[in-house]
Parts: sequence; structure tokens; C-alpha cells
Amino acid sequence: MNLPYQPVSQDSAGLALQQNRVLRNTYMLLALSMVPTVIGALVGIQMQFSFLAGSPFMAFILFLGIAWGFMYGIEKNKNSGLGVALLLGFTFFMGLMLSRILQVALGFSNGGSMITLAAGGTGAVFFTMASIASVSKRDFSNMGKFLFVGMIVVLLAIVANIFLQIPALSLAISAAAVMIFSAYILYDLSRIVQGGETNYVSATLAVYLDIYNVFVSLLHLIMAFTGERD
Repeated sequence: MNLPYQPVSQDSAGLALQQNRVLRNTYMLLALSMVPTVIGALVGIQMQFSFLAGSPFMAFILFLGIAWGFMYGIEKNKNSGLGVALLLGFTFFMGLMLSRILQVALGFSNGGSMITLAAGGTGAVFFTMASIASVSKRDFSNMGKFLFVGMIVVLLAIVANIFLQIPALSLAISAAAVMIFSAYILYDLSRIVQGGETNYVSATLAVYLDIYNVFVSLLHLIMAFTGERD
């Protein structure tokens, strides 16, 4: 039985082309953003960078202020080259902040292997979620509210544990963060594939933060369970 030929409309073809372009540009800018992150981390390690180590709460508040300032500037300028420049500056800053946990990891005899394992695990999570987002026809936008609530709960738990200093709570926060931000990778990439995000700078910022948080949380868990002192 022959089915009638149904040509693809120009609107559908144009939308698909735009989605592919946004996804491709997001992956390219995401790869580029890892360069200043690595540079920032190496600079921080060499300088033994410590961000207000004597006052964890003030350090956390100041970090959030700087990070949100960068993110506001990136979003305001996402349609210009300045947005890309601010994004790369932000990733350098995040690399500096990352250097603190890397210094702690390198204090273990198996520090290098733990960092490699965390990076490999983060890469596996990213590629798994990217594959699901690309292949699946399902719309994951309904996850947004649930994930946002989960992220707020994690932030509140982090603030609480700055004062409580409970190791078990710290591990629970890291485990929850790995799950939430892994799901956020799927959610953010799915929005690009489904056409919900049309700006690759905004998309890169969102996915970068997801990957960053998965890596940091995963490294914290790996250090807690497999760290070896000399």
C-alpha cells in the first residue's frame, strides 16, 4: 500500500536546522570553556588559592555574588561577543574556585587517580545524558520545576552544613547534587533539541554549570570513600 507523499515544510526544516546549529555551537563553546577552567585551576593550585578559607559562610556568599554577577552579565549580553567573553571569564573564575578541592585531592597519595576517575565519571554522565536527549523523542521539560526545587534544597543544606559540619550530611549533599545535576544535563540538552533554548551562549552556561557541579560532587564522594593518605 502506497502512502501519500507528505513533504517536510520549510518551517519544520528551518526549525530543525536552527536546533542543530544551536546544539553544535553549544558543544563547541562548551569545549572551549574548559580551557580557561583548566588554566584557572592550574593557576589556583600553583598559587595555593584559598577563597576566604577562614570564613566559609562569607566565602560562600561572596562566591554566589560573583557567580550570579557573571551570569547576569552573560545573559544580558548573550547575543553579542561580550557574552562569550564574559562566559570565558566566568569559567576561569570557576577554575580558580575548583582549585581548592583539587588541592585537597592532591593531598592524598592517590589524588591524581581520584581526579581522573571523577573526570571520567563526569564525562560518562554527560555522554549518556546527551545521547538520551538526542535520541529520545520525549519532552523532559516537565522535570524543570522538580529539579529547581531540588537545587534549592541542596543550596539550603550546603548553607546549613557550613555551621553544622556533619560529614554524613556533606556526603548526602554531594550524592544528591550528582543526581540532580546529572538530570539537569538531560533537561538542558533536551531543551536545545526540542527547540526550547535558541541561544547557544545561554545553553552553554547552563550545561557548563551542570557538568561543573557533577564533577565537584563526584570528586568529593570519591575522596570520601577511596582517599588514601601517605
